[in-house]
Amino acid sequence: MELTHIEHIGIAVKSLEQAIPYYENILGLKCYAIEEVKDQRVKTAFFKIGQTKLELLESTNPEGPVGKFIEKKGEGVHHIAFATDGVQQALNEVEEKGIRLIDKVPRKGAEGLNIGFLHPKSTFGVLTEFCEKP
Repeated sequence: MELTHIEHIGIAVKSLEQAIPYYENILGLKCYAIEEVKDQRVKTAFFKIGQTKLELLESTNPEGPVGKFIEKKGEGVHHIAFATDGVQQALNEVEEKGIRLIDKVPRKGAEGLNIGFLHPKSTFGVLTEFCEKP
């Protein structure tokens, strides 16, 4: 497994409409895409800074993963995503090393990426995502 860079940092927010102006007007970043990922019950907004992206996550359903996260922990950093050339291989390798997986096989995420998550109980409390371009 080779991780090439931090693909994005996911940040849970209650409202994209309220959060986007902070990133644009205060930090000077530009939101370049807003997308709904129905199966994850989330709406996303993306910003790019250097090679890394920030992904704002607004829950579209309080029972979805981001809705539950905000209910339990409030707004803030939700996950860190690493780019790799092989999500399945990366998932297999970390599972062999004893890491608990959320996804045993890759699935489609925002921006059409193939993604797979590691369980935060195995990663020192950090929800970790592997991503690859299809």
